[in-house]
Amino acid sequence: MPERKERKFYKIFFSTDVHGSERTFRKFLTAGKMYEADVVMLCGDITGKMLVPIVEWPDGTYTGRVLGLEEKVKTEDELKKLEEKLCNMGFYPYHTDPDGMKEMQAEPAKVSEIFKRLMLERLARWVKSAEEHYRDSGIKCIMTGGNDDLPEVDAVLDKSDYVINSDRKVVKLTDEYEMMTIGEANMTPWKCPRDVTEEKLKELIDSLAGKVENMRNCIFNLHVPPIDSTLDTAMMLDASVDPPKVAMKGGQPVTAGVGSTAVRECIEKYKPLLGLHGHIHESRGVVNIGRTVCVNPGSEYGEGILRGAIVNLAKDKVLSYQLTSG
Repeated sequence: MPERKERKFYKIFFSTDVHGSERTFRKFLTAGKMYEADVVMLCGDITGKMLVPIVEWPDGTYTGRVLGLEEKVKTEDELKKLEEKLCNMGFYPYHTDPDGMKEMQAEPAKVSEIFKRLMLERLARWVKSAEEHYRDSGIKCIMTGGNDDLPEVDAVLDKSDYVINSDRKVVKLTDEYEMMTIGEANMTPWKCPRDVTEEKLKELIDSLAGKVENMRNCIFNLHVPPIDSTLDTAMMLDASVDPPKVAMKGGQPVTAGVGSTAVRECIEKYKPLLGLHGHIHESRGVVNIGRTVCVNPGSEYGEGILRGAIVNLAKDKVLSYQLTSG
C-alpha cells in the first residue's frame, strides 16, 4: 500500500467491546485495509459473556435458549443457522444431551470450565485470522483485554509473533507516537475479572505514565472513559438486588456518569494527545478534556454492527477523526 506509506499523517482504526461476536470480528478483519489504516486496534472486552447449551433430544430435534426464549430446530441446516446466530451475538454454543444438561445444571464449576475452554479457543482462532489478514499488509494489529475478560486472555494474545498485546505496556507505534494501555475498569455492579478500585486504577496509570518518553504525543488507551465526560453516561443500576436492575425515578430510568475519576484526573494531569476508551456501549462520541481528544466509538456487537473510530495524527495534534459504523 505505497500511497498509505507516503502520507504525512498517521491513521488509527480503533474498535472495542465486540464481546466475542463473530460477525463484528470479521468486519474488523476487513476494516484496516478498507480504511487504509496504519494500525488497527481491537481493545477491551473482546471475549463473550455466555455459554449456550444446545440439547440434542432422542427424536432428533435440538433446543437452545436465546435471550430467555427457547428455540427448537429439526434439520442440520436449521441447527447451523442457530449456531451462527449465537456466535454472531457473542455466545458460545455447546452441544450436549439431556443427561449432559442435567450434569451441567448440577455442577456450575463444569460449566465455567467449558465456557473458558470455548472462549479461549475462539480467541486463539481470532488471533490466527488477524495474523493471516494483516501480517503482509504493513498494518500493525493490536488486541487487548478489558475488564470483562479473564486473565487467561493475555496468554493467548502473547503467543502471537505478530498481534501486539499492549495491555499494561507502553508501546511505540512510530518513532513519534507512543501508546499506553490499561484494560482494567473502576468497580462495576457485576464484579468483573478486571474491576479494580479507583486507587488501584490511578496507581496503574501513574506507573505506566512514568515510562512514557514523550507525553505530548502519547495515546492513553484506557478501557474505561473519564467520569462525567459524556462518554460514560449509562443507566444507573440498583445493586441491592441480584442481578442489578435499572434504577427508576418518576417512571423513568435514571442516568449518570459511571466512568472513572482516576482516568479523568490522570488525563487532566498528563495531558496526552489522545484518549481511546470504550466500556460504556451507549455513549458513543468524541470530547475534549483540555488538549486531549477523547474517543468512545460505542458498541452494538449484539446486532453484528462494528462501531469504530478513525483518528488521524499529524504534527503533534489530532488532525481529524471520524466515527464509523458498519
